[in-house]
Amino acid sequence: MTACATEPAAEPGDERATRPTDTTARPADAIARPADAIARPMDVIARPTCVIAADGTYAARLVLDGECWFPERWTLDGPEPYAVPLPSHQPEEPGTEVLPMSDGRVLIHRVADGRHTFSLLYPTGPGTGELLLGAVECHDEDTRLWLLPPAPDGEHAYALAAGRDSTAVWLVAGGVFGPEHLAEVPGHCSGGVWLDGTGRLLALDRHQDGRTKTVVVDLGRGGEVTPLLQIAEDSDDRLLLADADSGLLLVRSDAPSPGHDRLGWGVLGSTLPIRFPDCLRATDCAVTPFAVQPGQVLTPEACAVALRIDGPAGSWVGVWRPFERQVHHLAAPEGWLAGAGLWTREGVLQLPYTTGAVPCGVAKVTAPAAAVTAEAPPPPERPAARPVPLQQAPLSGQSPVKRRPLFARAVPEDEAFRADGGPGGENRSPAPVPA
Repeated sequence: MTACATEPAAEPGDERATRPTDTTARPADAIARPADAIARPMDVIARPTCVIAADGTYAARLVLDGECWFPERWTLDGPEPYAVPLPSHQPEEPGTEVLPMSDGRVLIHRVADGRHTFSLLYPTGPGTGELLLGAVECHDEDTRLWLLPPAPDGEHAYALAAGRDSTAVWLVAGGVFGPEHLAEVPGHCSGGVWLDGTGRLLALDRHQDGRTKTVVVDLGRGGEVTPLLQIAEDSDDRLLLADADSGLLLVRSDAPSPGHDRLGWGVLGSTLPIRFPDCLRATDCAVTPFAVQPGQVLTPEACAVALRIDGPAGSWVGVWRPFERQVHHLAAPEGWLAGAGLWTREGVLQLPYTTGAVPCGVAKVTAPAAAVTAEAPPPPERPAARPVPLQQAPLSGQSPVKRRPLFARAVPEDEAFRADGGPGGENRSPAPVPA
């Protein structure tokens, strides 16, 4: 695999490139699937229809106009959201990825004949400016390369090149001399979750020796790798989301129900077990967490989590908090770019949508009040210290590789989160209700 600092724009991409998901698609690596539809597609690279910057200022997506695709940037931090089209000199292929940067430019990833080219797009009056960043060549046809979620600082962008036996982490925007190879991780990796607010600790789901476990790559120490999540020796454990403020983790694992994936939650740095609430277990729906409320530094149990729910009635939004024993079901706005959304610290969920009448809109939904019942116990007591990734591992000095990984015991039926149907009951999610 090689990198070039300056390359021309890519020719039309191949069929192996990632295609943008439509409003009915479901990200394969972030779903608690129904019991009869479980799969472990390690090579499926699913992307949201709309990518939102970590600070919520901009968003980007690929838009279809007739038979032509082109990038579009949304500005979200003004009085009203608005979209700016960024067409290039030629239509884009449907496998093209886009990612917003904090300065308003949009990173674009094109694929052609095993070459992955990267450029920054920006509006220039009536046209679109393009700054070529370089390219990465994947000589192995089994290697897949895709963009990681937006970095916390908004100034850098990263990509993951997953091969059969190893996975490379690349810095593709924000470097000095084009794409830079940062780390090589043994095993085939998927996912990609940032654990801190600086973009140093990256969690990946590594498939090795027949099992999938989450590991952490320390990009500040030459790509050192350490285990993070290991619920049971024979389980497949994946990290879906992490909140750097509170340490809340959303995981998917078959540890509590071998052969059946379930959604669970835990806290980085905590000795409490991973919990698998019954209210997140649905037999006829796919449940995907896509956003966590920030700013809850000492109260991860109170963080509101946004869920995408796909079922026979269509797709809608769920809101759940770890200390609650129920999911609040809300109707999604018409034209919702499914799976995309962002919480404010105040608990307002922002959902981007587009319709014929409103080509660029953001619906704002206030999180429902927490349901507190006499039967529900209070949240577990927490120490008066902010949880830090990797068992209090500092961001400088001693390597987190030398520290104990987060081995977590599974609790499949926690009394505090038992469904109304009783122990072991499975929920059939109701149809959504208006927000």
